[in-house]
Formats: sequence, C-alpha cells, structure tokens
Amino acid sequence: MHHTLLIMVIGFGLSASGAALGSVPQPAAASAATETPTLDEVLVTGERAGPGMWRVSKDDHELWILGVQSPLPKELSWRSTAVNQRIAESQAVLAPPDIDFDVGFFRGLTLVPALLHARKDPEGLTLEQRLPHETYMRWLALRVKYLSGDDEHLRPLIAAHDLYTHAVAASGLSDDDQVWDSVKQAARHARVPIIAVTLKLPLTDPKGAINALATVSPEAEISCLDTTMTRLETDLQAMKQRANAWSLGDIAALRALPYADQDLACFDALASVPTLRDRFQDLMVRLRATWLTAAQRSLSEHASSFAVLPMTALLREDGVLPALRAQGYEIQEP
Repeated sequence: MHHTLLIMVIGFGLSASGAALGSVPQPAAASAATETPTLDEVLVTGERAGPGMWRVSKDDHELWILGVQSPLPKELSWRSTAVNQRIAESQAVLAPPDIDFDVGFFRGLTLVPALLHARKDPEGLTLEQRLPHETYMRWLALRVKYLSGDDEHLRPLIAAHDLYTHAVAASGLSDDDQVWDSVKQAARHARVPIIAVTLKLPLTDPKGAINALATVSPEAEISCLDTTMTRLETDLQAMKQRANAWSLGDIAALRALPYADQDLACFDALASVPTLRDRFQDLMVRLRATWLTAAQRSLSEHASSFAVLPMTALLREDGVLPALRAQGYEIQEP
C-alpha cells in the first residue's frame, strides 16, 4: 500500500491497511526472535510458492485470502501455481484495502510547504540537541551505516521513518507490492474482475492535522526513534528469515518470529495528541469495516473469490478472521 497525504499527516509512514484490519499493533519482546530456531539466512530470490491460503466459506461460497509478508526480497520472482489456479476459478479478486483522500490537486500543492515544515523539529533543534547522548550516538552509528548526509534538523518521528526505510532497502528488502502486482497480472490474464476496496475520505482540515504535529510529545517521538533503532539493531536478520519463511509457506515459523513493532511506539507518539489519535482510530475502524463489507458482499455474490491482505492482518487474534468467524463464516487455515 502506498502512503498518501493523510498517512503522511497522521502517520509518517505507518501502514494504514495493516493496522486498520486489526487493532493498534501489539509489541513482542525483542529478545523473543533470538530464542527461536534460525532459518536459512540467505534471501530468497528465485521462484517460491508463497504461503498457503486461508479459506473463508459459508453456504458453498468461498473466499481465498493470500497473506503477504512485508518486507520481502527486492528481487523476489514470485509465482504460485496454486494461487493462479484459485484466481482463475474465482469470479472476483478483492484488491488490498486503500484510502482515497479527497484533497484536490491544487489544494494539495498548497499543503506542501506545511508538510515540509512539519518534518523539521518544531523548536528548530538538531537531533544532537534533542536526543539523549546515548540515543544520539546510536542514531549516529545507524545514520552513517544506512543514510548519507541526513538532515540533523529532522524531528525524531521522521528520522525514525527515514532510517527504517533506508535500512530495509540496504538489507535487500522492499515494502513494494510485488506480490499484489503478480496477483493483478494473473487476474487480468484469467479475465477475472478486480474489485477495488477503497475508503473514500474527504479531508476537511488537513492543515489543522499538520499543525497538530507541533504538539506531539518530544519524549514520545524519542521513544518512537529508540524503538525503531532497537528493531534495526536486533531484527534485520529476522526480517530476512520471515521473508524466507513466507516464501516456503512456513506459517508456524512466521508466528515464532515476533518482534518489537516500532509502529506501536510511533503510534503512541501521535496518540499523545488527542485530535491525531481520534483521526487515526476513526480511520482504522472505517477501513476495517470497508474491507469486511466488501468480503461479505463477495462471499454472498460469488461462488468463489480471492483476496490479498497483509500477513499481520491474518495472524492477529483481533484481526479480520475472528470478525468473519463471529459472523458465522467457517475459517480454514493453511
């Protein structure tokens, strides 16, 4: 999923779809990943089948859901005969949930200066001035390793996002939608309609949301950066292991590789501002409801349909699968 204006305003790179289809991400102990058996540490770049699919069914109608791990190898050549067959046998393919923000091109242009300004520390401090000394030294070591000439006047929230993005890319991983691209290609080849799952959301006061960022707690922003650095210091190898586990269809290994999710700390920083917290929580509720409505409609109208969701949305105990089960649908795990 691509990050659009409101995600830039209220999330600075948080994954809207992954978070919205469950609750706010829950952290796991960072040390847990080191206690699990290690997998092949070489990134998969050949053809792999990917994981099994979840089957949601009722009254002889079924919805097959492919969970997508993120990040995955940049050079992953992904192909699955089983997935292509399910797509070909379907009457509809549900796109991953997305958000259509009604801002307007010219109005969006007027927000660019405010967005650029919001990336900077509200008090004009450098990261060296803002961060505790030990935290800054950790940032400096990671900046030298993964960034080049990064702006020292960035606020910690933005520094965390930029650092994570570059570190993941430098590790041979990518958050691009290569799996969804393959699914779209297979659907078009089989002439199966692709159904957009889109939440249309007018923005009445985007500049107000941007201005609210100035009131985010500096301590909360530092916690976001600190948790992000901890994940990069301890979890990059496990990210590769998860990518390999996904490519092999090893769901048990994915469940056995928890991590300290920096999104939670970064969300907590934004949630320190009531208006931003309310916006994001409303967004999560509405996007989740939009996808569930689309899934139930597809199950009602089609004998067989297909969907793609983030793996996190499928593995959560409070994700969309329990919600469907509560509505009387049978869930068959891979």
